[in-house]
Amino acid sequence: MLTTTLTAGDGRTLHGLLAWHATYAPRRTFLAFEPEPGCVRTTSYGEFFLRARQVAGLLRDAGVRPGDRVNVHLTNQPEFYESWFGAALAGAVLVPTNPLASADELGFVLRHANCRAVITEPDLRRVVAEAAAGTPVFVVGSGGADDFDACVRASSPHAVEGTTSEQTASILYTSGTTSRPKGVLVSHAAYAAAGETVAGQLRLGPDDRQLVVLPLFHGNAQYYSTMSALVTGASIGLAPKFSASRWSAQAAALEATITSLFAAPMRMILAAEQSEHDRAHRLRAGMFAQNVSEAALREFEGRFGVPMVQLYGMTETVTPPTMGPLHGDRRPHSIGRPVPGAVLRIVDDAGQDVEPGEAGELLVGGEPGRTLMTGYLDDPDSTAKALRDGWLHTGDTVRADGDGYLHFVDRAKDVIKRSGENVASAEVERVLNEHPAVFESAVVAFPDPVRDEAIKAFVVLHAGAEATAEDLRQWCAQRLAKFKVPEFVQFVDRLPRTSVGKIQKHLLRNEFSGDSPER
Repeated sequence: MLTTTLTAGDGRTLHGLLAWHATYAPRRTFLAFEPEPGCVRTTSYGEFFLRARQVAGLLRDAGVRPGDRVNVHLTNQPEFYESWFGAALAGAVLVPTNPLASADELGFVLRHANCRAVITEPDLRRVVAEAAAGTPVFVVGSGGADDFDACVRASSPHAVEGTTSEQTASILYTSGTTSRPKGVLVSHAAYAAAGETVAGQLRLGPDDRQLVVLPLFHGNAQYYSTMSALVTGASIGLAPKFSASRWSAQAAALEATITSLFAAPMRMILAAEQSEHDRAHRLRAGMFAQNVSEAALREFEGRFGVPMVQLYGMTETVTPPTMGPLHGDRRPHSIGRPVPGAVLRIVDDAGQDVEPGEAGELLVGGEPGRTLMTGYLDDPDSTAKALRDGWLHTGDTVRADGDGYLHFVDRAKDVIKRSGENVASAEVERVLNEHPAVFESAVVAFPDPVRDEAIKAFVVLHAGAEATAEDLRQWCAQRLAKFKVPEFVQFVDRLPRTSVGKIQKHLLRNEFSGDSPER
């Protein structure tokens, strides 16, 4: 009888998957890149594998040894992928960082991860120079002695032997709120498991092409788009950056069949003028995360003719534990059903399972280093708090309906405690976003000496639209219980966001200074 527990990622490495396709389908396209409108460059699996081996040689020549960390501080471009897979072939660990990071933020990551080399680009050179003193730096397109391409071409192809699937492939830093970000350790096995899950849910095949417009340093583009393509031998259509006005044109030019987006980019795309490419593309399905109103989702699917499925995931889960089905009852307003193999619990504050329909914290079962993150780099206390008794504690509040679909309620830290009642900020935001004048909103709590916490809404209106704070309070009062109606409404031109569109609510909370400007 077979007693060994196996997962989809066991025995698989990033470079091993790449090598297989390069050996058995060397001429198949791996990457299509549109550096500028109307210009698409393609690279086959065979060509890319050779280039990645040369990057591995460059890293070896620079003193990088198996287990060392390599920082990639690049915008979306082929050299990001070359560096990622080159590091894997060298037995090294990728440490990608946000190109918008300040020198202080980048310096923290370089020191915390003890990076042995940095790969960047000319526009980011100044920040890197300040943050990476004494570390070898290679610059894409510099034209000098540190020119990445010239140094790669001068290096001999290289590949280490013996890398196991449980070894760390990358360290992805989570965005910090009140403290420094934490480094999430992601193994080769976890990457492969994530790719297999998404590929299965979307029925990916070798003829598919993933459209990547989200930043490559982020888990979404790596876990869901890149890895699902790699495990099936599909290809990647890479855009240098997200463009709301050119999104459908990018999809058409890159001949993409699958897309991945967040809620904010979807709203921006809908706000852009319609294009002749809105239906002239090959996209057959899309995945998205974060809250999108029902009206906006209907408009998006109707305008582009692309069925969208919602998924849920975190940097720490690696594999998305829930995802909507592509066919049948999609229920795209839910975060989907547990994916095959997922083991989930929804628990109350005492750690007891709740009944269907009741809200509680989502726990994700799995094995660290195989289906979940391995842990946090040099942070045993945070690791022990997140990973307990075989469960990843997400900190997210969800509920399950009677048919097994899960619905996101709120981040536990975003639940507002008001006079003994719990108010989900996401619920208030949903109602506000349904107002015809509202483009988007963010709801936060602030201290109230009588009610524990009061509710404040930051609201962005559609261009040319008008509404007053009282208009929106009345709108909410007609649709929500009295204790959920915001006391304060502040109109702003935009909401602070991370590079992948997540609203930075901690900045909004910090902005509140005791008075409440309204309009």
